[in-house]
Amino acid sequence: MRTLLAFVTALLMTPAEAAPCQARTGPHTTALVELYTSEGCDSCPPADRWLHGLAGRGLAPDRVVPLSLHVNYWDYIGWKDPYAQQRFADRQRKLAQVMRARIVYTPQVLLQGQDFRGWGSRAFDEAVAAINTRPPRAGISLALEGGRRDTLAVEVRAELLRPGEEADAALYLASYENRLVSRVVAGENRGRTLSHDYVVFEWLGPIAFTGGRIEERRVLPLPPNAVPANSGVAAFVQDRRTAEVLQALMLPACPG
Repeated sequence: MRTLLAFVTALLMTPAEAAPCQARTGPHTTALVELYTSEGCDSCPPADRWLHGLAGRGLAPDRVVPLSLHVNYWDYIGWKDPYAQQRFADRQRKLAQVMRARIVYTPQVLLQGQDFRGWGSRAFDEAVAAINTRPPRAGISLALEGGRRDTLAVEVRAELLRPGEEADAALYLASYENRLVSRVVAGENRGRTLSHDYVVFEWLGPIAFTGGRIEERRVLPLPPNAVPANSGVAAFVQDRRTAEVLQALMLPACPG
């Protein structure tokens, strides 16, 4: 049986050292970016484009894990967002309670679990750079099995790296898809063609730690019209009491 030191060392291997269908967090903290958005919101498309452009600005997945969470509370004004889920609206409201915020809104960007209204400015890049300098408080490893068209089979391991954080820490696991396109025929965005990336479909968590560690295998279903090559999995560890994100990791689906 491997020692705890060997287990933690494996978790902290850089992505370049991992096999093609695996990813592991490195020696710094990766920032989690959550965009709460809706196709029924006419101010959301610029934020969707901004999220898509993060990698092109040098914010690669080893620095930032972006997730697009579509909420359903704008569906009533004429257009039902095909990607919206009630649980994402519930999560947004729960995090607002943690932050003692009076309202939820779209588009809203959360950075490391905290509201960040300057997402379209240089302040965002500076905040991410500061997060990336921090040593990790958790290690995460992901492995995907290829060859499936309707599911993503994922093995996830996570380890808390500081004592005393197990009671509040939890692991979350999400599957996402890129290159989605919608032609909106009603509501505030009527007549527009909208593009989306990192759209979350399946969401698991909170998953509690036992002995400061989690090792699980999960099978996440893909939507009926999903393109497996455009899909992937993200995992992050979050403090449920403060909403602070301890570490995050993203793994695109394996080629072939």
